[in-house]
Amino acid sequence: MKNWKENISLSGSAPKTCEVIFDAPRVRRELAAIEKQMTEQDFWQNPEAQQKILPNRRRLEETLETDRKLEQRLADLDAYFELAREGESVGNEISQELAALRNEVDRLETASLLSGENDRLNAIVTIHPGAGGTESQDWAEMLLRMYRRWAERHGFEFNLMDYQAGEEAGLKSATFSVTGDYAYGLLTSEIGVHRLVRISPFDAAKRRHTSFASVFVSPEIDENIEIEIKPEDIKVETYRSTGAGGQHVNTTDSAVRIIHLPTGVIATCQNERSQHRNRDMAMKILRSKLYELELEKRREESKKLEEMKGEIAFGNQVRSYVLHPYRLVKDHRTKFEMGDADRILDGDIDPFIKAYLLSHRAATARA
Repeated sequence: MKNWKENISLSGSAPKTCEVIFDAPRVRRELAAIEKQMTEQDFWQNPEAQQKILPNRRRLEETLETDRKLEQRLADLDAYFELAREGESVGNEISQELAALRNEVDRLETASLLSGENDRLNAIVTIHPGAGGTESQDWAEMLLRMYRRWAERHGFEFNLMDYQAGEEAGLKSATFSVTGDYAYGLLTSEIGVHRLVRISPFDAAKRRHTSFASVFVSPEIDENIEIEIKPEDIKVETYRSTGAGGQHVNTTDSAVRIIHLPTGVIATCQNERSQHRNRDMAMKILRSKLYELELEKRREESKKLEEMKGEIAFGNQVRSYVLHPYRLVKDHRTKFEMGDADRILDGDIDPFIKAYLLSHRAATARA
């Protein structure tokens, strides 16, 4: 993808086309071919064809709509340049439009790095604190807030599916879903162990502590994807919901835990209003986790054992958040770092996501 700045001329004129980002004529041709295919008599009697073609049609339509919006924004910017040449004071407006355009192009560049078959899917995320008691449990709670704020920044839907509170503070485990385009592809950058260094608020001596928490992300798979789960392979347990209280926490044994006996994978849900709904959501989580487990097996089979060992060791600690004696967040895989730790913990993790995706694409190209 070419830099959009290259197409703003020195005379101050905005570009007339967005073909620097999209090949709109090609997209229109592909869309026209699909529309023609959908008019064929047997198309709507073929569910398999629909599953393959309709998502592609939606993607192409979204691409053209994004192209249209960018062209409109560029036209607005061109109008501001024209006013500026006529002596109007529109410097602030131009700066605002350029900043908005830069953010949109950054978003599109990040999306262009996502090409996996599951990248467009919603994500199911699980957070577990490491050893360290209350300190690590509080760190896990901070990560939960960070991802909630990140989802809000993107306009994604955040749904807390399971939450086990810590004894004094923080959480013992949490599972949530993020619903939005490319949620899974973006959040794959977060898989691994996250490390926090700070002066502990739970230590009367105000000593520095290091805490760990793990993040696991799986795609929320489509109901059409078949994952065979035999009734005899699962164990279903019910228990009383726990948490901070409120109308969504029931006083009956409505929470559900499902254990997949062959793999040991566990899925829980307690935030729905009934045991039936909790069971349905727990099964959904279990299907997604088993699907991701199968994908991981395939990835392992395609790599040499030595490479996998190195990757696992290197991935044990994917990112460090240092709040004392200095403030720095650093990704150990990409070496990308930022000093504004508060901004990152408030959900602005996009620079780290983009750095990871760029690094991953470069590594894939070398392989």
